[in-house]
Amino acid sequence: MTKKVAIIGAGGRMGQAMIRAVQTGVVQDLAISAAVERPDFTALGSDAGAAGKLGVFFTTDVAAAARASDVMIDFSFHTNTAEHARISAQTGVALVVGTTGMSADEEGMVHEAAKKVPVVFSANMSLGMNLLFSLVKQASKALSGKGYDVEIIERHHRRKKDAPSGSAVTLAKSAADGLGWDLNRVAVHGRSGLVGERPGEQIGIHAVRGGDIIGDHTVLFAAEGECLELSHRATSRETFALGALRAAAWVAGRKPGLYTMQDVLGL
Repeated sequence: MTKKVAIIGAGGRMGQAMIRAVQTGVVQDLAISAAVERPDFTALGSDAGAAGKLGVFFTTDVAAAARASDVMIDFSFHTNTAEHARISAQTGVALVVGTTGMSADEEGMVHEAAKKVPVVFSANMSLGMNLLFSLVKQASKALSGKGYDVEIIERHHRRKKDAPSGSAVTLAKSAADGLGWDLNRVAVHGRSGLVGERPGEQIGIHAVRGGDIIGDHTVLFAAEGECLELSHRATSRETFALGALRAAAWVAGRKPGLYTMQDVLGL
């Protein structure tokens, strides 16, 4: 059965990639029911198609988009996602959140919505990246207490607004979980000046911004005499678009609750 999906942030790179995937038949179990954008979006009222005419027009009305849909996918901006989650809960529509850079309070609103509707909340929608989350946790647990330092390096395009990336934070959490550490206590975001010798219980997180890099993430496990690296490199936004659409098809009709891409992919 075809499910109706509203795209929030439909005019952005990810929004257009998702619409294109549906229009070209790459995804066949979803139909675009609404295309939502911010009030200052210059193409409001125009057709939202990414591969020819779609017959759906850019709007700012999130509530109307929710009422016309089975599921909403939010790739907008973190300051708006909490309100979108509230509307999702109010209208009973499933939600997929791909927004990163959210504050604890904003994430709390998504968690509250998940008490009433099914929500997929993930920092990264790709299969490979979600497998990396699991591998990092396993490796950290296996190397715990054996003298390995953990460092995370992420690289993204110059237009990315938040740092570190949501995926880098999730990788750091995966490593901390495997090591049995409190990430808030051991995380260090970059280093500058005379910082002294590196302590054993520390996870370094480093953000690089430049050019049109879609997304590269590497976790280093460095010890005396060897270094193990686990990496993921995104070469196309299509992988994230397809993952988000897969999550939308999976979550529509589920019981209320907070799900991740690990649930969607059965990892």
